Amino acid sequence: MAVRTTLARAIIIALAASSGRAWASQFDYSIYVTGEHSDNAALTTSDPISTNVLAPGVTFAYNQQGSAVQANVNGNVEYRDYSSSEFANQTLAQIAGQLNWSMIPQRLDLMVQDAAGVAPVNSLAANAPGNQQQTNVLAIGPTLRFNVGEGMTGDAELHYINSYASREDEFNSSRGDAALRLFRDISPTDQLSGNVEYEHVDFSSSTAGSNYDDYSAYVRYTSRLAKLTLDADLGWSNVDFTQGGSYSSPLARVVLGWSLTPRSTITVNGAYQYADAAQDMLQPTTVSVAGELVPLEPVTQAIDQTRGTIGVGNIVISSDVYKERLLSATYSYRDEVMNFSVVPSYDKLDYINSTTLNQVGKGLGLTLEYKISPTVSVSGFASGSRITYDTIDRLDKAYRYGVAFSHQFTQHWSWGASYVRQTQNSDAVGQSYHENEYFLTVTYKR
Repeated sequence: MAVRTTLARAIIIALAASSGRAWASQFDYSIYVTGEHSDNAALTTSDPISTNVLAPGVTFAYNQQGSAVQANVNGNVEYRDYSSSEFANQTLAQIAGQLNWSMIPQRLDLMVQDAAGVAPVNSLAANAPGNQQQTNVLAIGPTLRFNVGEGMTGDAELHYINSYASREDEFNSSRGDAALRLFRDISPTDQLSGNVEYEHVDFSSSTAGSNYDDYSAYVRYTSRLAKLTLDADLGWSNVDFTQGGSYSSPLARVVLGWSLTPRSTITVNGAYQYADAAQDMLQPTTVSVAGELVPLEPVTQAIDQTRGTIGVGNIVISSDVYKERLLSATYSYRDEVMNFSVVPSYDKLDYINSTTLNQVGKGLGLTLEYKISPTVSVSGFASGSRITYDTIDRLDKAYRYGVAFSHQFTQHWSWGASYVRQTQNSDAVGQSYHENEYFLTVTYKR
């Protein structure tokens, strides 16, 4: 049910944004079948379970940048059939979609955003098939635009947000979000704004803990130059629980994108803020630098393109609010025959209500793709992460690397083979493991 609902939402966003010839020119999809073999699918320390997996799936992307409608929807839906009776077959979806419809030009917009993914049920256990769940966060609401004297404009926003997890009921919530923003253009490329936001969070489960109100006020400065983009927030936030006290903190966020050369870019993403899992899932994961989308998110598992299937995220699915200290960077190089990226990251989470999952994470990811010919390429990646849980005195060191070969033998058909190895060394009993995975994929692309 969860996957079908998630897919339906993404399709509705795409259908609402498309019409006539725009659909044919801006909608792309691919259909694939992956055969996988794992020598330790349950990711156990001892007595590994070897299994084969048959995974048919579909990926799709829709983009429209019109005067009335702007939309960007990307998705991947996959069915996984396990040969071992130890694992139940499952359908997984990973979708990110956003639609903005200008109902009254320059006056009233309607925004729809949906983020779906797969996350662990228990983040302290290995991401084995039995420890996975579908998650989804949907936001929808109007934006009223108005003028405030000469050289100043404003926005008034009102959103309904729904968060859902298929197995962790404490994540399920209904939220109301309101914001008032005033904008002043400093120059043709620079803008200053004042922002006041309010969010009320109402959890569906009685075991999720106290409902709360989230207030924030901050100043934002944005600059969009030919080779440099900057988006910086500075202000204050307050989280007020219905039962359990009030917490205040400075708020700071920054996103910096710099095009060093026509082929290389650097992005930096930093944050000091109160947040929760649902809010993090709705955050953008890319930034436009000189017209190119560059990853923003910390990549502790690397940009795993060799696998070609849906991965498990690392967001802790819970109802708790945490103070987040985040710093990550991405260096990317791209030319006609080679793509290369390096992604270091640092993340510190301090939970308000339950300190069990307080953690400090450090990661480094590397990816490389080389085109032997216009139709043949080889690629590889390597990543490492170190997560320290201070409260429970636990340290996890995880490493993952892989190589792949792909061949596009017609305009629409391609095939690829890959190998991935992952290991984890942990202080916790039963949480150290190693796994070897082999993949063979055939793809039809529109």
